[in-house]
Order: sequence, then structure tokens, then C-alpha cells
Amino acid sequence: MIRIGLLLLVAPCLLLMGLYMPEQSRIADCLVSGGSYDSLQQLCDMNNIHPVQPFMARNSTLVNSAMLLAMLGFLLCIIGLYRPRKGR
Repeated sequence: MIRIGLLLLVAPCLLLMGLYMPEQSRIADCLVSGGSYDSLQQLCDMNNIHPVQPFMARNSTLVNSAMLLAMLGFLLCIIGLYRPRKGR
């Protein structure tokens, strides 16, 4: 149970970081070059200014599902680590 719990705890977090960090890198590169990042089309636009749309706002189902899986994994780890006291 601990192995499944650890997998469910770590895998969703790695997935979210794997999606979030490259996007943040593209946004930073775009801003450094003087552009505005269009989050909907995921392109750097040099002509127009686009509103900032956070990753969680655009991918709320993915983020919420990943966090629920991580919490389930945490609970499975806690259950797997529970050892009743002997002698009582």
C-alpha cells in the first residue's frame, strides 16, 4: 500500500511540474524579448498585449485532479505506515 501511495503522491506533482515549468520558461523568454504571451494560443505576440491567465485557471480540472490524487496517495501512505501498538 505504501508503494501505491508514494506513486500517487509523487507522480501527479511531477506531471504538473513537467507541464508548468516549460510553459513558464516560454513566458519568460517571450517577456524578455519584448513580447506578450498569449496563453490561449501559447504563442509569443509582439504586436498585441494579452491578459495574464494563470496555469491553474486554464487547467483547473488537471490541477485539481492531480492534487486529489496526491492527497489520496498521502492518505494511503499514512494507512500503510500505521502500526498498532503491541501489548495494549
